[in-house]
Amino acid sequence: MPLLIKTPAVIASAGNKPKEIREYIGRMNSKTDDVSIARMKSPGGWAEPGQQPEFDEYTLVLHGMLRVKTKDGCLDVHEGQAVIVHSGEWVQYSTPEPEGAEYVAVCLPAFRPETVHRDKD
Repeated sequence: MPLLIKTPAVIASAGNKPKEIREYIGRMNSKTDDVSIARMKSPGGWAEPGQQPEFDEYTLVLHGMLRVKTKDGCLDVHEGQAVIVHSGEWVQYSTPEPEGAEYVAVCLPAFRPETVHRDKD
């Protein structure tokens, strides 16, 4: 039987400014362990601590630009583009442009706070 997701769960964000995270599918909203799908809205100037997650993250930018910094360099992912960050790879996300960004993040397996492994401040 299909499961209709009527509304997302709002999840607290990390970073220097508030960011809107709405999980549609995942551990919090649908009790799904295999995958999480969330819509993010980040303000201009937002940045989060670096992390080394235990999940693959697939991100599609809907509006604006998402900066993806890794140990190998920096990618600016613009509207209509996507990026894949693999499990175990250090990454830091930010939205440095004034208009911020809106994007969809898909995590395999599903996002869990204890598997993100954020850098200590």
